[in-house]
Amino acid sequence: MKRLNKLFISALMLLAAVPTFAQEGGDKTSEFTLSGEVRPRTEVNHGNGNTGLMLAEKFPGYAAKGSYATSQRTRLNFDYKASKIKFGVSLQDVRVWGSQKQLVKNEDFATSLHQAWGEVAFTDEISLKAGRMELVYDDSRIFGNVGWAQQARSHDLAMFRYNGVVKADLGFGYHGAPYTGADAYNNMQFLHVSGKAADLKWSVLALNKGANSYQLHHSFLTTGDAVAAAVNENTNYSQTLGTYLKYKMGDLSLTFSGYYQMGKNAANWIDKDSLPTGMTLEMLEATGLRGSKNDGMKISAYYTSFEAMYKVMEGFKAGLGVELLSGNSYNYDATTGTYVFDGKEQKAFNPVFGTNHKFNGWMDYFYVGNHGGNVGLTDVYAKFIYKTGPLTFKLFPHVFLPGGKSGYNLLATDGTTVTQEKLGMLGTELDFAMVYKISKAASLQFGGSMMFASESMYALKGGTFAYDASQKNGTNYWAWTMLVLKPKFLNYTK
Repeated sequence: MKRLNKLFISALMLLAAVPTFAQEGGDKTSEFTLSGEVRPRTEVNHGNGNTGLMLAEKFPGYAAKGSYATSQRTRLNFDYKASKIKFGVSLQDVRVWGSQKQLVKNEDFATSLHQAWGEVAFTDEISLKAGRMELVYDDSRIFGNVGWAQQARSHDLAMFRYNGVVKADLGFGYHGAPYTGADAYNNMQFLHVSGKAADLKWSVLALNKGANSYQLHHSFLTTGDAVAAAVNENTNYSQTLGTYLKYKMGDLSLTFSGYYQMGKNAANWIDKDSLPTGMTLEMLEATGLRGSKNDGMKISAYYTSFEAMYKVMEGFKAGLGVELLSGNSYNYDATTGTYVFDGKEQKAFNPVFGTNHKFNGWMDYFYVGNHGGNVGLTDVYAKFIYKTGPLTFKLFPHVFLPGGKSGYNLLATDGTTVTQEKLGMLGTELDFAMVYKISKAASLQFGGSMMFASESMYALKGGTFAYDASQKNGTNYWAWTMLVLKPKFLNYTK
C-alpha cells in the first residue's frame, strides 16, 4: 500500500502545481492534462497462445476445459506542453482479478511507471526527447506499443526529432546491466524518416540492435577427448532496414512494406588454438561450434507484405492481404530420424519490437512470445469492417502456410508414426470483433477467434494428431469481452 499511497500523493501534488506549470518559462500558452484509463478484460481461453496449445489434451475430444480469467489495466496519465517543452508521465497498475488477497498488505509488484519522458525544443523543427516512452511507427510491425497486452511496451532511450519538410526520429538507447527479457537489448540505435507526397505516405527505417547473449566457451582438455564449458557474455548485433508505403486512390488504399535483416547471432565457440590434433574448423562448425565468439551464424532474413482495402459503400470496407516472414529450412537426418536445422544461416525474420498480436491472427500462434527462429510464415488474409452508428464489426479470416521448408514425423493417437516430407498448410483462423462506442470516453468490446489446425500445425507445435474418427481433431477457440474507460479529468490551459 505504501507505493499506492505515494502514487496518489504525487497526483495531488501535480494537481496543486497546475497554476505553476502553466506559467513555466513565461509561456503565454501552456496546457496541462490529467487523464486516466480503466480496462478490465475477461477471456475464455481454449488454446490461445503457444504454451502447450497444440498438445492433445488441449483439444475437444480429450475432456479438455477452457480457462477463464479477468485482467485489468489501470492508468493515470499526466501531460504538459508549452512552447519549448513537453512532459508526459503514465503510472500503471496491471493485475489479474483474484491474484491478491482482499486484505493485502503490499501491492508494490503491481504498480509501475509505463512512461516518463520530457521533450525540449531547440528550434521550431528540432527537439530532444528522453526518458521512458512508447515507440509506435507505421503499422506497428517493427515498432509498436503492444497496446493489446495489459502491460504494453515502452523503451528507455533518448531521441532527436526533426519535424520539417519530412519527419525524422534518431533514437539511442544504451542499457547497463541488469536488463531482462527476450526482447531486451544492451544498446539500440534507429532512424525513422517519414513524409507525404500527394496521396502517398512513405517511411524508411534503419535499426541496429545489440543484445547480450550468453554462450558456451568450449576448450578441450589435454586428453583431447573431453570438453569443458564456461558461460561467457557477448554482444551480438542485428540490423533491420526497410520501408513502409501507403497509397490512397479514391476509395482504394494500397499498403506495401518490406524489410531485410542481417547481422550475426551469438555463437557457442572454442579457441582456434585449442583445437585437438585432427580437428578442423569445418569439423568444429559441423557440431555447431565456432572458432570465435564474434563468429556467430549469419543472419539473412526478409519480410514483405501487401494489402488492398476498398470502400465498398458508406461504412463498409473490405480488403485482401498477404504477409511473408522468411523462415529457416530443416533437412531430414537419417541418423536421428528427425528434421534438423542445417545451422549455416539464420533465415528466420524477427519482427523485433512489433505489436505482433495485431498480425497473423488474434489466437497468437505466431510471434507473440513464440515461433521465433522457426520456419517463418505466409499469412493470406481478408478484412471486412462495417461501421454503423456507435457499432463497429470486424471479421478477419486467415490461411497460414510455412515460410521455410521442412518435413515432420508425427505421432498419431493410434501409436503409429506418420512421416511427411513436406510441411503443408498450417491451418486457418477466423477472428471476429465488435466495438460499441458508448461515449467519447467509453466503449464496450467483444471478440472471438477460432483456429482450425492442420496436421502440419500439430507437428510444428509438438502435438498429437487424432486419426480416430470418433475423436475429432477439434478446434481451438478464444473469446473475450472488455470495458474501456478513458476519462479526461482535467484540461487546464493558460
